[in-house]
Amino acid sequence: MKHIVLLSLVVALAVGANTTRLGKPVVPAVFVLGGSTLDVGNNNHLPGKDVPRANVPFYGIDFPGGPMPTGRFNNGYNLADFIAKHLGFDRSPLAYLVLKSRNYVIPSALTRGVNYASAGAGILDSTLLYFASTKSKMEDAWGTHKVSTLLANSFFLLGIGSNDLFQTSPKTAADVATIYATLVSNYSAAIADLYGMGARKFGIINVGPIGCLPWVRVLNKTGDCNHSLNRYAAGFTAIVKLALTNLASKLPGFSYSLADSFAVFNLQTLGFVNSDNACCGTGRMGAEGGELCMRNDTLCADRDAYVFWDSVHFTQRAAELGALGLFDGSMQLTAPISFKQLAYKRC
Repeated sequence: MKHIVLLSLVVALAVGANTTRLGKPVVPAVFVLGGSTLDVGNNNHLPGKDVPRANVPFYGIDFPGGPMPTGRFNNGYNLADFIAKHLGFDRSPLAYLVLKSRNYVIPSALTRGVNYASAGAGILDSTLLYFASTKSKMEDAWGTHKVSTLLANSFFLLGIGSNDLFQTSPKTAADVATIYATLVSNYSAAIADLYGMGARKFGIINVGPIGCLPWVRVLNKTGDCNHSLNRYAAGFTAIVKLALTNLASKLPGFSYSLADSFAVFNLQTLGFVNSDNACCGTGRMGAEGGELCMRNDTLCADRDAYVFWDSVHFTQRAAELGALGLFDGSMQLTAPISFKQLAYKRC
């Protein structure tokens, strides 16, 4: 029954996929914090040889306006871009470190927002410090009252947690409980900090079935998902859901929409020819060469037919479909309200 409902949604979304038109933005600005699925170029400006970057072909091969690696970890637009488009912008706001290099952080923050997402980022990350610095300078430019009003009506898009789970190796149920408690406490603290700085509308993308990434599945001789890892992620998402309910009961004016990434993933895999392999990669499942697409890797013929671009990240088309579900989908995908309802909610 669940797959029938999701399939009906796929058909409905496919019919309306090209009906979104840019107009007056629904919110004054979008502020993005998260990892590589939302990164639009911050990591290209970080030092260090071990920093993950999407700055080589074939990344960006389908980017509108011409093939170019932009720092997005797929073949074109990513989830942050499509959410921003639904909110009335042309794409995600520029990366914080790109704006900083152009001395344009504050003008962007006051008119369309800033993207702080960085591949590899965890729940407690320097991006919160970046936002705090941005807010302080916004107030210097506009004054406290105007900035408070702008932030209260802006859309804060968060997508964090997968990296934290990958970096842990629990051996016992007690280990799992301790990790959950620590991570969710940190997550709640980070959201509370953003709330304290003026954020009120939170669109939160929960951790999905990380055991079904090609990078993980290739380690299994059968190529099947790592169901143990998926259960680990599902347990974390359930506690995040409870934590948000708790925050909503304590923080006046706090509003959120939480994406069920397991349901979104089920939606994304419907209608695709290939939901198992990486479009850009090498070896079995396109995942034997590592997590990222490399310059000399094999590229699939039809990028829109694949769910996964490299062995970790979604293709542009899968990201587009996921964003449609988050914005216009049912309560199976987002709760307690959709991203669209959150955006239009008056503070």
